[in-house]
Amino acid sequence: MERKSYSPKTSLKDYVSKTGELLFGLLLFGLGSYLTVQANIGLPPWWAFDMGLSRVTGIDYGIVHNGVAFAIILVDLLIREKIGWGMIGDALIVGAVVSVCNRFGLLPPMGGWISGILCMVVGLFVIAIGSFFYMDAGFGAGPRDALMVALCRALHRLSVGTVRILLEGSALLVGWLLGAKVGLGTLVYMFGMGLAIEIVFRIARFDATRVKNESLLDTHRNLFRLLKEKTSESSKTSG
Repeated sequence: MERKSYSPKTSLKDYVSKTGELLFGLLLFGLGSYLTVQANIGLPPWWAFDMGLSRVTGIDYGIVHNGVAFAIILVDLLIREKIGWGMIGDALIVGAVVSVCNRFGLLPPMGGWISGILCMVVGLFVIAIGSFFYMDAGFGAGPRDALMVALCRALHRLSVGTVRILLEGSALLVGWLLGAKVGLGTLVYMFGMGLAIEIVFRIARFDATRVKNESLLDTHRNLFRLLKEKTSESSKTSG
């Protein structure tokens, strides 16, 4: 089956549409993340890290998640990784969605293995759908994915999979040492996330390798150019 071609942003209308797509994708990503936590059978690696810090600091783990994301962005800047609006949006929105869900008690923690696994699987697919939308928007990867890519470049002898395992394994270990819950759900997440993304991307006929991500500078340059062209066209029409 032919994969979906990425549609570049060539007009102001495209930017409005893609921005909406980015925001929708990040909202879904946050909701899916909340579901994986409420599954209550073991946390995903990065959320275990956030939950561990939350236990130590007493700060809501959604807020901690955003704080960690901005700290990683600083690291990304130091190692000269491109920063895009997708990365900034991730750091602002995902944890905020989780905090709002917590605040209103959207879903109680699951009380059994069957309901927990079901909640975890649903969460994985919501995250996968969110990933499709925010990646298709073309505003760049999230902070943690960007860090993984940067480390792959620096540690070129290691595969992407190895680097991801080292990163997520370290986050999981720290979270566990700080008291976060690790269990069956952790394994379901680590082995099921890739499968869920593969299924969603196949259904959407989406090839992530065709996406041309923009940095903050790229976006601002393109918007300035498009606004200038629109202003010029308006002047000619009125003249």
